[in-house]
Amino acid sequence: ELAVSLGQMNVALGQPGQNLEKATAMAAEAQRRGSELLILPELWSSGYDLPHARRYATSMGEGMFARMVELASAHSIHIVGSLLEESSQGYRNTAVLVSPSGVLLGKYSKVHLFPPLKEQVYLLPGEEAPVFDLPWGRSALAICYDLRFPELFRKYALAGARVIFLMAEWPRPRLMHWQTLLQARAIENQFFVVACNRVGQSGEWSFFGHSSVYDPSGELVAGVGEEETLLTATLDLDLVDQVRHSMTVFEDRREAVYAV
Repeated sequence: ELAVSLGQMNVALGQPGQNLEKATAMAAEAQRRGSELLILPELWSSGYDLPHARRYATSMGEGMFARMVELASAHSIHIVGSLLEESSQGYRNTAVLVSPSGVLLGKYSKVHLFPPLKEQVYLLPGEEAPVFDLPWGRSALAICYDLRFPELFRKYALAGARVIFLMAEWPRPRLMHWQTLLQARAIENQFFVVACNRVGQSGEWSFFGHSSVYDPSGELVAGVGEEETLLTATLDLDLVDQVRHSMTVFEDRREAVYAV
């Protein structure tokens, strides 16, 4: 089993200090509840202040990436969340997973950039889709718009992923898309999907939350509405094997017919 907490928060645009305070309070409460992992929303420290990416973006191990390490260590909890990463080539929307001892266990840069938020103007896309061996089993990361690309999730499933952690700033009015796609990704790949979305208003954009955990058969394990809150759920990872054994989707694939 894996106990997770989803930090559904209102991300204050361009206010890293304020957002870090919120994340710190959520980490403390997640620890108090006995969670092994806290997931934060996409770009949880800055929001979509992409024209000023230079203010927030740092290399791995510096800035807010370093604060995440400190937070994980201070509260003895795994933490996953996405931040702006700076490299010699430019900026990326990069999610990291940090261990309770402050070790970087995984890193993933958003592969699919979202045109309505002009990500492609300010950011570089990620070029890799890694799967990580973690204490509870193989896991992978995804960010927001990635959810619309089933090929990415199938790649993760074929690489042995049992849990997907997805961070988002998924806006109104597409709640039905959010819920349907999360459930579909869980059903078609027979793994857990743990999805943390933000709430609140940012300029013309409004975010509805509805952070959720779906199990390998597509059942909603836990979900919340539109309030700022910490959602906690327990994942029974044995379910992955049970579902895959009862419905042998992966054994029955005929990739030669439809490989793209």
